[in-house]
Order: sequence, then C-alpha cells, then structure tokens
Amino acid sequence: MLRVLVVDDEVPALEELAYLLRRDGRVEHVLTASDGVAALQDMVQMVSGGERLDAIFLDIRMPGLDGLDLARLVGGFPSPPKVVFVTAHDECAVQAFEMEAVDYLLKPVRAERLAEAVRRLEVSSSPPADPGQDDVIPVELGGRTRFVPQQAVRFAEAQGDYVRLHTVDGSYLVRMSLAALERRWADAGFIRVHRSTLVSSRHVSELRFEGGRVTLTVGTETLQVSRRHSRQVRELLVRQHRGVMS
Repeated sequence: MLRVLVVDDEVPALEELAYLLRRDGRVEHVLTASDGVAALQDMVQMVSGGERLDAIFLDIRMPGLDGLDLARLVGGFPSPPKVVFVTAHDECAVQAFEMEAVDYLLKPVRAERLAEAVRRLEVSSSPPADPGQDDVIPVELGGRTRFVPQQAVRFAEAQGDYVRLHTVDGSYLVRMSLAALERRWADAGFIRVHRSTLVSSRHVSELRFEGGRVTLTVGTETLQVSRRHSRQVRELLVRQHRGVMS
C-alpha cells in the first residue's frame, strides 16, 4: 500500500487528483500541499518524525519553488520518495525522465492513466530480484503470455511508455519504464549505457573507442554509449571482467 503526497498550486486540479488517488485500493494514504515550499516542509517533518512517504505527484509549473527544483531537493533525502510529474505541459518530459521520474502525466489526468502510474510506482517500489534467481518478465502476445527470462535479455530499449527487450530469438515489448527495469535488475549485471538503453554486461563481447565515441558489441548489434555514461560503463565492464578472470 502506497502513501503519497500530491502537490499542485491549482486547487481544482489538486482536489481532483487527490480524489482519484483515494479511490485507488493500492493507495493507503493521500496528503496534499498547494505549493512547493509547503510540500518540502511537510516532507521534512515526515522524515524527522519517522513517517513513510512512498511517492509524490508533482505539478511542474508552480510559483516560488517549482516542481523540478522540488524534485531535485527531494532526491537528496536519505530515502527519497518516487516522483510522478503531473503537468499541462509536455516540454519538460526529457528533464523529468533524466531525473528518473517514474511517470509523466499530462492534465487533464484520466483515471485509467493515473491507475497505470500507480502500477508503475508499485513496480518501482518492489525490491530488486534476487541475483541468485533468474527474474522473468511476462509479455502479452496476441492473447498468449510469453515469459521472458532475465538471462535471455541482451539489452533493453525505451520506446515511449514501453521497453523493448532484445533477446537471441527476438524482441518483446512490455509496458514499464526503463528506470523501473534498471532498478529491478540493478544487481544482475545490467548497465545503463544511454538514456534509452540498458545492457546486460554478460552479453557484451567488445568495448570499442573510435573518434572519441564509445560503442559496445552485444550479439550482432553495435550500441552507442553516451558521453555521460562512457566512463562509468568502461569502469564497470573492466571491473566485472577482471573479476571473471581472477
């Protein structure tokens, strides 16, 4: 059960979102705040009092402390709540997902779309899979359910609201965020190499430097590593392969 905080300076939007969340059986408790400063004060008080807060539903454009700035501050908490942005504007989506927001909802928020955001929160809040066991992702295929084992996945790509899992025998589309999958498989050797790509280190056969650019060979695919991730990817791969050889 989730405990959430809704933050919006527009009272009708605040009340509507809080109402919809209170109707969701997966949500245990809903708090509200009408601006970023009040929300931050509430969260600090909750942390100091030992109260749990699982997620914040956060408007972006607010006077004073806006949603993006508030999310950055919340990210510094010892156990930060997950963030779902709720806004009438779509131009901040890239920034939001770079901050690893669980979801990005556009106003007016539809009940079914909000229910999907709550589902994503549940997935992102679940503990990572035991690295000693092979996690399995169920994929719907025309009335059939295919179970894709973690070890079969070479890499995963973000595609809108979905993630495409690439395996030896094909690719499969599953509705979840790449950030949630990264957290779920963090202890299983999966590395973020690009904003939209997650790679299984066990399937990397070559790391190449060409003209200041870094690429990985994964199966028959050549994948680009972003400049932001290049150093970390190189260090992680070298460390893992040294561990295998020692």
